[in-house]
Amino acid sequence: MGNFFINTSNTTPMAIFGKGKDHKWEFENVGGTSRVKIRNGLDIAFLKFLDPKLWTVLSCPVKGLEIDEKSLSYIDTDGDGKIRVNDIINTAKWLSDAVNDPNMLLNGEDFIYLRHFDTSSEVGYKLYYAGEQILKNLGKKEPSVSIAEISDVAKVFAQTKFNGDGIITEDTADEVEEKAAISAAIATLGGVKDRSGAMGVNEELIEKFYASLAAYDAWQKAAVEAPFGADTDAVIAAYNALDAKVKDFFMRSKLAAYSPASTEKLDVQISQIEAISSGNLAEKEDEIAQYPIARVTGAAEIDLSQSVNPVWAAQFNTVVKAALPDNKTLTEADWAAIAAKFAPYNAWKGAKAGAEVEPLGYDEIKELLAEDRKEALLDLVVLDESLAEQANNIDMVIKFLYIYRDFYRLLRNFISFDDFYSKEVKVPAIFQNGRLIIDQRECRFCMNVLDMAKHNTGAAASGMYLLYCDCTSKGSAAKLQIVAAVTVGEVRNLTVGKNAIYYDNKGVEWDAVVTKIVDNPISIGQAFWSPYRRMATAVENLINKSAAEKDAKIMADATAKINAAPAAIPAASGAPADAAKPAVAPPFDIAKFAGIFAAIGMAFGMIGSALVSLFDGLAELAWWQLLITFVAILLVISGPSMVMAWMKLRRRNIAPLLNANGWAINAEAKISIPFGNTLTDMAKFPALKLPDPYKKKGMGGWSKFFLVVLILALLAGVAVGLIFFDVINL
Repeated sequence: MGNFFINTSNTTPMAIFGKGKDHKWEFENVGGTSRVKIRNGLDIAFLKFLDPKLWTVLSCPVKGLEIDEKSLSYIDTDGDGKIRVNDIINTAKWLSDAVNDPNMLLNGEDFIYLRHFDTSSEVGYKLYYAGEQILKNLGKKEPSVSIAEISDVAKVFAQTKFNGDGIITEDTADEVEEKAAISAAIATLGGVKDRSGAMGVNEELIEKFYASLAAYDAWQKAAVEAPFGADTDAVIAAYNALDAKVKDFFMRSKLAAYSPASTEKLDVQISQIEAISSGNLAEKEDEIAQYPIARVTGAAEIDLSQSVNPVWAAQFNTVVKAALPDNKTLTEADWAAIAAKFAPYNAWKGAKAGAEVEPLGYDEIKELLAEDRKEALLDLVVLDESLAEQANNIDMVIKFLYIYRDFYRLLRNFISFDDFYSKEVKVPAIFQNGRLIIDQRECRFCMNVLDMAKHNTGAAASGMYLLYCDCTSKGSAAKLQIVAAVTVGEVRNLTVGKNAIYYDNKGVEWDAVVTKIVDNPISIGQAFWSPYRRMATAVENLINKSAAEKDAKIMADATAKINAAPAAIPAASGAPADAAKPAVAPPFDIAKFAGIFAAIGMAFGMIGSALVSLFDGLAELAWWQLLITFVAILLVISGPSMVMAWMKLRRRNIAPLLNANGWAINAEAKISIPFGNTLTDMAKFPALKLPDPYKKKGMGGWSKFFLVVLILALLAGVAVGLIFFDVINL
C-alpha cells in the first residue's frame, strides 16, 4: 500500500481546490487488484481529478441496494435510475463546497450544526439561512437540523404562510372574505395540496372558480319560466319516460283503424297474461311493461277515465294531472303540445353553465361575485411564488442531509469495495442484502436478483457455488429472489427444492426455497473427495441398473411361463397320445459343466495370481515407500480434480453477479480462498462424547478392523494354497 497524504488541517476546500491536479492518492491491494482508498475529506473534494480508469465501479442502479433509495435518487441528478461517475463527482463537489471541513463527510451523521456550513460559498450560504428558517418553522432553539426533524416536510412548512409553491390556503389569507372564497373554491373544485400538507388553490383554480361563478350567474339571469311550476322537472322526466310508449299506442291505433281485423292482435293478448298469471305478478313488471300503454280499440285517443298499463300508471298520471287537468281524452296532438310547452325551458336547462359551483347556492354565488376577491387571491399566489427560492433552499437542506449521511458509504462501495473486503469495519456492502441459513451453515454473501435472465447468462462465470432462492414472508405479499454464495462445507445435501430461512438486513424472516444451483468448487478438500463420490455414485447407479434389469428379466420370464402354462396341461380324452406327453429333459452333460468349473477356477487363479504379485511387490517395499505409494495413488485419483478446483477458486469473482444486476464493474472483485472462508459460517459444536441411544449394537471399530484383516489374510492363504498345489501355475 502506498500512502500519499496532504495535510488538510485548518484548510478549507476553496483554499486548496486549485491543487487537485497534484493530489496524491492512497492505494491498497485487495480483491485481486489495486484500489484507491478514500481516507479523508480532501480525497472526496478532489474526486474530479481521479482517473475513472482507477474506479472500481462506473455505474450502479438506484434501486435494490442496501442504502436509502431517497439518498441515491438525490445523487442521480439526471434521474435515469443509475448512479454514474459524473453523478458522484458533481455530488462530491457540491458537498465539499457546502461544509467548512470536508473531513466531516466521512462521519456519516444524520444531522449537522449550522455553523458547519461554509457561508463563503453560494451553496453553503443558502443552506445556512435555509437551516435557520427551518429552525424558526420548527420552533427549535438548538442550532442543528436532522433527518428525523425534516423527514416530515409538511411539518417544516406548517408554520409558514408562504412557501414558494404557488398554492395558497385559508391560513395564507388574512381577510375573512378571502378565506371564504378559498374555502368555497376547494369545496367545489377540489383544491391542490400545499407544501404544508393543507389543501389550497393555485392561479389556475382561482381563475376557474370565478369563471364558473360568473357563468352560473349569467345562466340564472337568463332563466325561462317553468311551464308547470314546481312540478315542471318531474313532468318532463315522466314525459320523456313515456314518450316512446305513447307514440307506440297511437301507431297501434292507426293500424287497428286501417285493419280492424288486426285490433285483437295489436292489443294485449289474454294468452300473454295467462302465461305469467301463475307466478308473483309483482315480479313480472318487465313483461307487463311490454304491453301497450292503454287498450287498443281502434280509436286514436286514450280515454283518461280508463285504467292504463299499471307499470306506467304513475308517470302517466303525473303528466296528465299537470299538463291536461281538464281533458277527458289524450290525442296524439295533445301529446305533442305538451312537449312544445316545455321545449324552451328544456333548452335553458340544457345550457346550464358553472354547474360545479351550484352546490354553493345562488345566494352565496351572488355574494362571492359581489365581493370579488379574485385579484386579491391572485396577488397572494404571486407573493407565495416570489418566495420559491427560499422554499427550494429548505428542500436543499433536506437533500443535503440525506446525501451527507450516505455519500461516504456509497463511495466505499463505488470507488473501492471497502465495505465488502474490510476486516476492521463489519458493515455489509450495499449489494449484500441479508443471510441465508441452510444445511447447518450461514451464507453471508446474499444479493437481490433484479434480472434472472441476465443471471442465467452470467452467473457461471463467477466461479462460485451459487444457490438461487425464491423467498416469501408471511408479513408481506411481496416476493423476493436472492442468490447466495456457498464458500465453505460440503454440497451433498444441497438440492433444488430444499427449504431454508433467509433474514434480510432489517431482520425480517423469509421462507426460502432453492430454485437453481450453479455448481462450482467450494474448496480443495471438497475437490479431493469428489472423484470418490463420483465413483461411488457410478457404482451405485450401475448396481441399481443391473438390479433393475434382472428384476425386469425375472418378471418377464415369470410372465412368459404363466402365459405358457395352459399349453402344458395334458390333452383331453380322445386326443393323440403323443400330444399329452410332457417334453423330455435333456440328459446331464458332465463335460459341459466340467468346462464351466475349469473356467471359474482359471478366473480365481488369475485373480489370486494378481493379488499374490501385488502383495509380493508391496512386501519388498519399506514402510516409507508404502506411504509414498499410497499418497501417489491418491494424487493420481484426486490430483486433477484438486488442481482444477484450485484454479477455479483463484478465479472466483463477484463482478459477473453485479453485472447481472445492472452494475458496470471496472475492476475485478475476486474471492480468495481465505476471504471466501469468511463469507460462510459452518455450525460449530463443542467437542463432546455423546452416546447415540439409537445406535445399533454390534462389533466395535477395532473389532471390525481385525475382521477385515483376517478375511484378507484368509484370501491370501487360499491364493498361496492354490499356487502350492499347482492349481494355478505362475
